[in-house]
Formats: sequence, C-alpha cells, structure tokens
Amino acid sequence: MTSDDAMGADRAAAQRGPAPPDVDLDRVWVAVAGEVWRRRPGPVERLAGRLLSSPGLARALVTTPSLLLAWVLAAGVVLLAGMLATLGTGTPYVALLAPAVAAAGIAYAYGPGIDPAWELSSSAAVSDRMVLLVRALAVFGLNTAFGLAASAASGVAAAVTLGWLLPMTAVCALALATATVARSANVGVAAGAASWAITVLAGQALTGQISAAVTTSVLWLPYLAFAGCCAAIVLYSTRIPRGTP
Repeated sequence: MTSDDAMGADRAAAQRGPAPPDVDLDRVWVAVAGEVWRRRPGPVERLAGRLLSSPGLARALVTTPSLLLAWVLAAGVVLLAGMLATLGTGTPYVALLAPAVAAAGIAYAYGPGIDPAWELSSSAAVSDRMVLLVRALAVFGLNTAFGLAASAASGVAAAVTLGWLLPMTAVCALALATATVARSANVGVAAGAASWAITVLAGQALTGQISAAVTTSVLWLPYLAFAGCCAAIVLYSTRIPRGTP
C-alpha cells in the first residue's frame, strides 16, 4: 500500500465517522498483526517442543541469539582456528579459547535489548528462570561439543580436555551471573573474557606456561566452587518476588 492509498483510507474512515462503541479496533488489529507475523514452527522447534513438552519454551529456545546460525558459525570458526594453531604449535589453544567463546554465548543467551523474543518470553507462562536455564544449557552443550570435537581433532590429551571443561563452566557461570545481575549481555561478556584472560596470564606468570590455567589440577576444585557460587547468584537474581501472581 502506497502513502497515497493510506491517506485515502484514512479520509474514508474519517468520513464514515467513529467506530461503533462495541467494536475494539485495537484488539482487532492486534489479532491481525499476530496472524501476519506468526511464524510456523520448523522441524527443530517441533522436536524441541516434544522434548520440552512446551511449545512456548521451544519457541524461546530456537530464538536464542547465540544459537542462531551466524553465531554458531562464528564460534566454529574461532575454535577451528584454535585447532589449527594447536596442530602447528603444540600449545592447546582450543582449551584456551573454548571458555571465552562459551562465556560470550552464555551472556548473549537472554536479556533485554539482545533477545528478539524478550517481550514474548516475559509475557509467557514459562518463567524467566526456566527460559534462561534451558537456553544456557543448550548454549553450553553446543560449545562443549564444538570444543570436544576440536580437541579430538587436534590431539589434545584427555587431562587437558577435563582441564578446560571445568574453567569453561566457571567462566560461563560468571558471565551468566554478571549479565543477569547487570541486565546487560555486554557486561557479562566483558566480565567473562576479562576474568579468563587474567586467569591465563596469572598461570603463565606463576609457572611460565600459557596452558597452566587448563593443565593445573589443583585449580579444578576452585573452578567448581566458583561456578556453584555464580549459579546461586543466577538463581537468586531470577527468583520470582513474593506476592507476584
């Protein structure tokens, strides 16, 4: 419809006079807009709906920003570059890159200004905490699979693989907690990336090896404890306030 057609329709509506009092035009147009913009679920969304037993939660999952194709390809390219660098130098760059990549994906999993379905998710019967939990687990699982595949292709030892899985859990938990409390994905990414960079540099300064942050077994328990504390912060910040129906 051109602008002239729209102006003509407005003039015709004005000549007809106001709408009958028993007709809610706003509600009619909301229904029309919902019909126009409705997207039929694809095979992935239908499968997620059956697994989660919730079509609304499945729609929230497939609209996760860090699970969109462009983001997944970018994460794969970064880990592929780390795999090639590992093959060429022997340094486990995959183990050093995987926590940072996963932390960025976790921070961008949910939040106002980032999630295109934020308003829809907030108004749905599914709680914000459940949406956040499902999305975070999906993003973490995908990045873990990418990291394991890259590690296997680059010949990284099993001990090193376990070494980066634990700090990845801690860094992801920190990024998620920061993004949730600050209500900003960018702040979460900055916190996760900065904390991991400091950890890697501190390990290198103490041992002289850049891979110390993922090969030192004495750090495994602190990683788990820190991840648990961050998870508690996420659960507390996403709680439903008392008195909320």
